[in-house]
Amino acid sequence: MEKIKAYKLLALQEGISNSKAKDLIDKGLVTLEGRKVVIARAEVSPELTFKVKKLEKIEVIFEDEDILAVSKPAFLDSSEVERVFKDAILLNRLDKQTSGVMLLAKNEEFRLKAIEEYRSNRVYKEYLAIVEGKVIDELVIDKPISTSKQNNKAYSKIDFKKGKSAKTTVFPMLIEGRKSKIRLVIENGRTHQIRVHLKSANLPVIGDELYGKSSQTVARMLLHSHITRILSYEFIAKEPKDFRVFGF
Repeated sequence: MEKIKAYKLLALQEGISNSKAKDLIDKGLVTLEGRKVVIARAEVSPELTFKVKKLEKIEVIFEDEDILAVSKPAFLDSSEVERVFKDAILLNRLDKQTSGVMLLAKNEEFRLKAIEEYRSNRVYKEYLAIVEGKVIDELVIDKPISTSKQNNKAYSKIDFKKGKSAKTTVFPMLIEGRKSKIRLVIENGRTHQIRVHLKSANLPVIGDELYGKSSQTVARMLLHSHITRILSYEFIAKEPKDFRVFGF
C-alpha cells in the first residue's frame, strides 16, 4: 500500500488544511499509538489513525492599566500569546512546552520600569517541575550558563569560563518511585536555566527532549511557571492538569 506524508494524512482525518496539520505536529499535539509525532513529512501508512491533543486556552490572571498577566498553556509559543493581546508587549518569555505565568506591559512607561526590575534581579520567579530522580533535601545550584545557537535554536550549557551567573534553588515536594515533584526559585533567568541546572544535577525534567529525555507517558516537558512577583504585584498560575501523573 502506498504511503502518505503524516501531515497530509492528519489533514484528511481532521478535515483541516495541510498547513494547520503541520502546525499541530510542530506543536507536539499529535500522537500515534501513544508516541508523539515529530516529523510532519514522515511517510506513514494511510490506515493509521492519529490522536490530537486539545490546546488549552490562554487564561487571563489579572489586568489593569499597566500590566496583563496570563497563564500560557503548553504547546504555545510566547510570540503567539503576544499576537492575541495586540495592545500589550511581552515582558518575559516561556519555552513552547513550558506553561504558566507570562507578563505583558500595557504602556511604555510601565514596560521600562518592569524591564529594570528584571535587569536588577528583583523579580521573584517560582516554578514547578517533575523530574527523574529523588529530591530529598533543598538543593542550591549556582553555576554559570552560556548560550549558543545550534540549527537556529538556542542551546545552553554550564560554562565556568564564559558563562553568566545563574542560581537555582530546588525545594522537594513529593517523591514517587524514582521521580520527584519539586519547587524551584530562580535568580538571573538565563536561557533554559532550570533545564540546564537540573540536568547538571542529574535531575532532568521529564519530557525535556533537549536536555533530558522524552517520555511516552507525557506529551510535553513538565515545567510550569507557578508564581511571579514584580513591583507590588503577585501572579499565580494554577498547576496544570497534566502534572497529575506518576501518582502525584
